Amino acid sequence: MSDLPDNISFGTDTIFNLIGEGNFTSIGVLVDENTRKLCYPKIYERLGEHHLIEIKSGESNKNIDTCNVIWDQMTRAGFDRNSLLINLGGGVIGDMGGFCAATYKRGISFVNMPTTLLSQVDASVGGKLGVDFHGLKNHIGLFKDPEHVAISTEFLDTLPKQEVRSGFAEIIKHHLIRDKSGWENLRKTPWEGLSWKELIPHSVRIKSAVVASDPYESGLRKILNLGHTIGHAIESHLLGGHSPVLHGEAVAAGIICENHIAHQRGMLSQEHLAHIQHYILSLFGKVAVPEREHDAIIHQAYQDKKNKQQRIRAVLLEAPGVPKWDVEITAEEIRDSLAYYASLQM
Repeated sequence: MSDLPDNISFGTDTIFNLIGEGNFTSIGVLVDENTRKLCYPKIYERLGEHHLIEIKSGESNKNIDTCNVIWDQMTRAGFDRNSLLINLGGGVIGDMGGFCAATYKRGISFVNMPTTLLSQVDASVGGKLGVDFHGLKNHIGLFKDPEHVAISTEFLDTLPKQEVRSGFAEIIKHHLIRDKSGWENLRKTPWEGLSWKELIPHSVRIKSAVVASDPYESGLRKILNLGHTIGHAIESHLLGGHSPVLHGEAVAAGIICENHIAHQRGMLSQEHLAHIQHYILSLFGKVAVPEREHDAIIHQAYQDKKNKQQRIRAVLLEAPGVPKWDVEITAEEIRDSLAYYASLQM
């Protein structure tokens, strides 16, 4: 496995060294109400003079309206192009804070301090920034790497178990697409026996190697979307409803659905299908996706960024470690997979 990129480190010291050596004219720290309370006190004393910018938490606030709040506060604080924005939070903070920094005065420096397992193993790598638009995930955005990413497992202690489990879905995905032997070990290890200090660097290395070979997602990088075509559609549709799901929960459901399609096509064996879905269901349970919602979820799938000429594209497994990307799937296959998912017994 390749080494980590130079702009990613474990622990927070590198960020504070960067601040001390950077000669930044202004420093901002972007938080939500949760990270302000639980994570900001862990770094406050080492920051020096800075401006605290607080937004509301949650995917429902990852939009241009919230960007306006961030841009407005940076403007009022007199940020110039030599300023630095520190994004202290999960994927929403990292995606949106990076997007705001990359577009403010045509771009200022930013660093990420991801505080959730999901953001540490997924959003921390790859330079994807953006916001949701009219209910479509990450519909407006760009590619821009942060100056640095500091990953610290101490932030995970602030999270409820459901949030940690959501991030774990991406670790499962990374093993399924690039590490067959690692997947076999993972599925046989009890949840309580997992070591984040081993799994997080391993997962980051997997994603980093894929991104390095295809920075702008023209080919191989698309394998990182396993479970995301149907998963994002489920997440986007349920986002504004009474029972929204976390990203990892939706991706876990998406992996099962897309594996079902692969199995129906004769690509994925019954044995692999059963092992993967049993493991996922044992950890995540099932997302409630009633049949009356299927048409709306399929409509969301037609908006996926991987699509070409209004044809839905997905990543399908031939076996653990053997993904096939840019596979066209049909609305009927999605409908059938959602029905299959709903029929599974816990």
